[in-house]
Amino acid sequence: MEADVLEEFKRCKEDPTHFMSKYVRVTHPVRGLVPFKLYPFQERIVGELQTNRFNILRKFRQAGCTTIAAAYALWLAVFERHQSIVILSKGDTEATEVLDRIKIMYEELPSFLQPGITEDNKHTLKLKNRSIIKSRPSGKQSGRSLAGSFLIIDEAAFVESIDTIWAAVYPIISTGGRAFILSTVNGVGNWFYETYYRAIEKANSFNAIDITWQEHPEYYRVEGIEKLYEQMEKRTPPMNVDDWVAVTKSNMPRKQWLQEYECEFLGTGDTFIDGSLLSHLAESVNSGYYTKYNNRMRVWKDPEPFYDYIIGVDTALGRGRDYSAAQIINMYNGEVVAEFYSNKTPIDEFASILNKEGIYYNTANLIVERNTVGNHVLDLLYNKLEYENLWHDERGLTGFQVTMKNRETILSEFEESIRTNVLKINSERTLNELNTFVITNSGKITADNGKHDDLIMSLSLANHIMKSTRDNSFIEFTKENAFKETKLYPKSTKIPLISKGKQVIEDIEWLMK
Repeated sequence: MEADVLEEFKRCKEDPTHFMSKYVRVTHPVRGLVPFKLYPFQERIVGELQTNRFNILRKFRQAGCTTIAAAYALWLAVFERHQSIVILSKGDTEATEVLDRIKIMYEELPSFLQPGITEDNKHTLKLKNRSIIKSRPSGKQSGRSLAGSFLIIDEAAFVESIDTIWAAVYPIISTGGRAFILSTVNGVGNWFYETYYRAIEKANSFNAIDITWQEHPEYYRVEGIEKLYEQMEKRTPPMNVDDWVAVTKSNMPRKQWLQEYECEFLGTGDTFIDGSLLSHLAESVNSGYYTKYNNRMRVWKDPEPFYDYIIGVDTALGRGRDYSAAQIINMYNGEVVAEFYSNKTPIDEFASILNKEGIYYNTANLIVERNTVGNHVLDLLYNKLEYENLWHDERGLTGFQVTMKNRETILSEFEESIRTNVLKINSERTLNELNTFVITNSGKITADNGKHDDLIMSLSLANHIMKSTRDNSFIEFTKENAFKETKLYPKSTKIPLISKGKQVIEDIEWLMK
């Protein structure tokens, strides 16, 4: 190679974005074969692929991410010897289409970037440098033939038996291989949903990437807008983003818009909390927390001396199935200041944590659901740990008994508190549960298939007691003052009684006047 060609070859090898932008050509549905000019969000995706071994991408519809995956696969195969790159798609048509894109990209490269081809068929492209790109449709047996150094799974939320496939592939790539999982969302409870949110929580090896349609600088020009303006006898649509959103929303079901463009994971039924309200809640999610107890507890705010707190508790066995959950609420502004969430915490340890955090939050009013294992937690808190502020009902029984009848009341109050801004939810985990907390066709309010509602129930319980306490309080709580940070004098503060008997009553009566 000549010196300048050699230098350009080196630059392409070191910088995949340079390689793609300068030499990769793609087929545009209107303009034909065009240079692949990366948008900033696409460059960001390439950077993440370079930095992290395992990446999972939640994307909006028609973001060009499959093209990114194809171009990156080609770059890797061209510049690295003995690479085995496997692309898995939801069907045979999709698998063929992805490999055809890669073949076109290769054919359009200048000769100094083409190592030569030794095998070219419907599902395989093999280069002279011993690198190979295989594109396969999904199926239950796919995992057995997907051994490779780099695995790409396109539209993973729609791939058949992906959990089985991943279980078969992971032991192979875990020792040095890489993976790129990308998809638009397709409901909840599936492998893509679970893996993405575990990545968000740093509970697996994946790096989570999230892109929205707002990041696409020209996205308002797609989805039939040109056709719409042709009907209006206008050749060049002066379309702005607001117009595009309005038109696109009007031409598809709301749920489809939320999933394909807003990238929201939605359940199979109608969500218990209105979808627009859930979108509003998502804007207030706060990542500014610190963790305790090996990441089982998230804390947004520590206790303040002149505030009272309530802790709602939902208890599980701690054996890896249901979760033990606790939500700590500031009584006076309704803010959730901390939450505990774990499915592997033994009951005795959970009780100890509740005792410690209850004392820490100004001896908070501790409300434990006494269904099933909750009774054991209550027994430990009352008899062994001697916690001083356990909530009890009008019969004097500690804990709260949730029944089919009062459950609807508690949840109705919970919905009202969210809708009227009485509750301030900081937690993305709680929001995720709300996104999958649905009203079934039979009218039952429950977690969607395979999902949990432990954070919801513990928060609903705390909200119920908070509402009852406020209703019986001399302090007026309104929507306008609900989130004000003014420190109200605590209702629980006791007047010191120095005298005894009749004088005490007279003193209190005088103060009341």
